[in-house]
Amino acid sequence: MNKPAKYDVLGIGNAIVDVIAPVEDDFLANNAITRASMTLIDEERADSLYDVFPPASETSGGSAANTIAGCASLGARTAYFGKIANDELGEAFAHDLRAAGATFVTRPLCDGPKTARCLIAVTPDAQRSMSTYLGASSLFGPSDLDPACIQDAAIIYMEGYLFDRDDAKAAFIQAAEIAAAAGRQTALTLSDLFCVERHRQAFLHLVRGHIDILFANEDEILALYETTDLDSALAQVRADCGFAAITRGAKGSILLSAGQVETIAAEPVDKIIDTTGAGDLYAAGVLYGLSRALSLAECGRIGSIAAAEIISHYGARAQTSLKLLAGD
Repeated sequence: MNKPAKYDVLGIGNAIVDVIAPVEDDFLANNAITRASMTLIDEERADSLYDVFPPASETSGGSAANTIAGCASLGARTAYFGKIANDELGEAFAHDLRAAGATFVTRPLCDGPKTARCLIAVTPDAQRSMSTYLGASSLFGPSDLDPACIQDAAIIYMEGYLFDRDDAKAAFIQAAEIAAAAGRQTALTLSDLFCVERHRQAFLHLVRGHIDILFANEDEILALYETTDLDSALAQVRADCGFAAITRGAKGSILLSAGQVETIAAEPVDKIIDTTGAGDLYAAGVLYGLSRALSLAECGRIGSIAAAEIISHYGARAQTSLKLLAGD
């Protein structure tokens, strides 16, 4: 029998500070920003784009870190691995995550790139267009894993955005193997269509050999299986891993397990302000539900509630207790 878990969910991802600003549509064209997508940029581009950004909020972010903060807001016991630099933004990231209730022990980088930041331009339609400087976060590797912490976590949740360098790929495989040996579950989010197109075969290998729980939006799952037919993609993902959660924006989401399919309605929102982090917080709700062995329907309900809270304001961290909203 597995020993009781110290943590419900442990996240592994890019440790990033989000810089979020409302902009008009022409700002994207004038500054060569790809609409409604994530574009990787270098340090020089990050500095120049930051200089022309309108007044912005700066909050600790990163996809998996947002999910972990969401899990903690729901009442889960959480931990996080992600690489920061020994600089002001790195200190702010660590402080914010610990203040949210997560254990964060990754050693900071003392020499090398700065702490990562994501410049998020939010247009009036609430779409976010992200320009991301990965900096220190991209240097995460196997040496940054804490095997004991992984063995103490019920679910290890890994972020597709991090899956770029060979060291990160190796870290994902090693973390999954440690988790499997300890009888723990592994989860992966595909993160972005860009990530799927860059890493399709590697993602498929990871999903088929090491992942128990998969998160994706509709575009990502179609791209992963190179099909335009959602039913076909759902059949394939169901064969590849034990559980999948597919988000569909205003259409809600679909949760699949080996013996069940559950369609979840999107939670109504009076006004959508900013979609940044919607998928991250949906994952938080579902992971929280899974950690409590709740039904698929209940997992989806909590995920939808968490996502709705996030899109009702700027930023990807909850401004209201998700535990209170979920009524759990």
